[in-house]
Amino acid sequence: MEERNEIQDVQNKDRRRFMELSAKIGFTAAVAALGSGVPLTAEAAAPTAKEDKERQKAAKFTMNVATAYILGASREYPIMQWNFKDNIENTTNGQVYVKLAPGGQLGAGSALVQKVQGGTIQAAQHSISNFAPFAPAADVINIPYMCGENQQFINLVTSDAWKKEINPKIEAKGFKALWYVNIDPRTCAIRKGVDGPIKTPDQLQGIKFRVPGSKILQQFYRLLGANPTPVAWGETSSAIKQGVADALDPAVGALYTFGFKEILSWITFNAAVPDAQVYSCNLKWFNSLPKDVQEAIEFASDITFRQNLAMVPAARAYAMAEMARAGVQFYAPTSDEKEQWVAKAGAQLPAWDDIKKELLGSVDKFNTLQEAANTFNGYYVHDVKG
Repeated sequence: MEERNEIQDVQNKDRRRFMELSAKIGFTAAVAALGSGVPLTAEAAAPTAKEDKERQKAAKFTMNVATAYILGASREYPIMQWNFKDNIENTTNGQVYVKLAPGGQLGAGSALVQKVQGGTIQAAQHSISNFAPFAPAADVINIPYMCGENQQFINLVTSDAWKKEINPKIEAKGFKALWYVNIDPRTCAIRKGVDGPIKTPDQLQGIKFRVPGSKILQQFYRLLGANPTPVAWGETSSAIKQGVADALDPAVGALYTFGFKEILSWITFNAAVPDAQVYSCNLKWFNSLPKDVQEAIEFASDITFRQNLAMVPAARAYAMAEMARAGVQFYAPTSDEKEQWVAKAGAQLPAWDDIKKELLGSVDKFNTLQEAANTFNGYYVHDVKG
C-alpha cells in the first residue's frame, strides 16, 4: 500500500508539472516536450517547445492526430504516437505539422472513427474492430486462431490479400488505413480468487468472461464453455473487483496501462486473437495533398510501423515485470494444451462458416486470408514464447 501511494504521488506530481508547463509554454508545446522525453521543467522543455512552434509556423498543412493513450504509454503499449508525429514532420520536410491529441482528449474508439470519417480530425488511432460498423470484413481478425499470433497478424495485414479484400472496403467508407499497430495477442486474465493458471479451455467452464461488443468474441467464449459477460470498458475494472466478471482478455500491455495489476492473479498467453490497432486517416483529406506529401506520409507510416515491431518485446517485458512486482503470474500453454484451445474454438470449426460468409462472402475468401496470415512476407515481429 505504501509503495502504491508513493507511485501515485509521483504520478500526481508529474501531472502538476505538466499543467504548470502547459500554462507557461502552451499545451501543444508541453505535449511536444513530454513526447520527446525531456524533463518537465520550462527550462529543459524550452528548446523542444521552440522547435515545435517553429515547425507549426513553417508547415503548409496541419494533421490533427488523436489517440486514446497518454504520451509515454508506448513503454508498455507500443502505440508510437510521438514517433509517428516526428516521422511525418521529417519525411515531409516540414510541409506537414502533426498536432497530437493524446490521452482520449477527443474521445476513443468508435468516437474517433466517426471524427476521422467526418473530417473533424485528419487521423486517429483505434482498434481494427472499430472499423467493423464501416467495413465489417475487418472484423475477420477476431475469428480465433486465424491470426492470433503476432507474426500471423503482421503477415496478414501486410499481405496482398488483405490489401485487395479489406483495404478497399475501408476506403469505400472514407478512410485510409495508414498503418496497422501490433500490440500483442489477447490473453486469458483471471481475477484474484479464481483458481489458476488457466491452462486448458476446460477450466473456463462457468467462468464469467468479460467481453466487448464483438459478437465473434462472445461466440468464441461460448464455444470454450465460459459465460460471456458484456461489460463496457470503463466499467470493467469495477466488474472484475466486484466479481461481476472473473476474467478478461486484453493484451498484457493494455492490462498494465489501465491499472489491472492489483486485481489479477494469472495471465495466460493463449494467443487466440490479436489485440490490434490501426491509424486511420480521412481519405478525402489525404487525397487532397500533393502527391509528394502523400508519399512522404506513407513512408513515415512504414517507418513507424517498423519501429512498432521492434518495440513489441521491450514493451511486453516492461509490462510483465511491473505486473509481476504486483504479484501477477504468467503462463504459456504447452503445444498439447494449445491444441485443445484450437480444437474447441478454432477457425477450422464449421461453427464459424456462417460468419466467414457474412464477413467476406465465402469460405474460400477466408481461406485465402488465412493462408496469407501463415505466409511470411518480410516483416518480423517477436511472439510470446512463455
